[in-house]
Amino acid sequence: MKILIVKVSALGDILHALPVLSYLHQVVPEVEIDWVVEEPFREVLEGNPFISRIHTVRTRVWRKHPLAGATRREIRVLKQTLRERNYDLVFDIQGNLKSGLVCWLSGVADRIGFERDGLQESVNLLFTTRQVPLRPQDRHITDQYLRVVSVPFGRNFNDMELHTDISTAPADDAAAEVLLSTLSDGLVFLFHCGTTWQTKLWHEAGWVGLGRAVLDRFAESSVLLSWGNDTEKATAAAIAAAIGGRARLLDRYSLKGFTALLKKVDLVVGGDTGPIHIAAAVNTPTVSFYRASDGRRSGPRGDRHVIVQSPLHCTACFRTSCDRDAECRQSIAVEALMRGIERLVG
Repeated sequence: MKILIVKVSALGDILHALPVLSYLHQVVPEVEIDWVVEEPFREVLEGNPFISRIHTVRTRVWRKHPLAGATRREIRVLKQTLRERNYDLVFDIQGNLKSGLVCWLSGVADRIGFERDGLQESVNLLFTTRQVPLRPQDRHITDQYLRVVSVPFGRNFNDMELHTDISTAPADDAAAEVLLSTLSDGLVFLFHCGTTWQTKLWHEAGWVGLGRAVLDRFAESSVLLSWGNDTEKATAAAIAAAIGGRARLLDRYSLKGFTALLKKVDLVVGGDTGPIHIAAAVNTPTVSFYRASDGRRSGPRGDRHVIVQSPLHCTACFRTSCDRDAECRQSIAVEALMRGIERLVG
């Protein structure tokens, strides 16, 4: 059996979808699985032993230049490549216009996706041939993806042990070891302060207070601060300087290099952001906080992870801006995150 997974973006959602690979390989041991993903996120899937082939798209470029010769050529090549693979099933676990178009390009007769309530964009209904209703217990986004892919096989995913991992190269693993060898002998914590939404960020004083509390609580421990762009770098540098002691700003890493480091640290702290989900995918403990987003829907699960949700009545509002943003940031207490850290590594 050949199966195509269409999950093109974003990084966190792709990571949440990784358990579908383990599920499919358990229910169909000889299955071949291909995956369609946006070019910037290809790296997170490369080297995964459960994936036979990765197809990349550049929908952002295509939207900007829909009539360009390069756009038409890339779409034509994608269509030809997908049809040559002769898939038995296509699962659209993205649920919007662009993923629907990819499904249609595949030429596969059996295209399975979400019912209207699970879609990002209702136009997706035009491109799938079977729509799967979500159940009340499918609150977490991973369960929603698993619900869609489980329908043809009738095997309940809740009673299965599903594994995830991200492949890293020996050179990346060695570079991570070199960095860790320069630190003290205690626990290594990684803080990631940045994210895409303002309403998912924490305040700098909170990060500083947490960093100092960690260094005081755990002898010879170190705090590493990561970043994704120049703005985040400046913020992380200021926080590292204010924490002082054994806090260190990291250099820029490739996605695979950063993943190799996340595999080796003792615990990762952050908001609803990619590094938290990468850490969870490689089985590193996490403590994460949620304000505008819902930790019960997108937070890491299991006894190696602690989720702290804002106590405000309007939490999980999914707003990208809010006039109560400062109050909401303050609602995430250093003490709550510290309790989570001590529960996992204390």
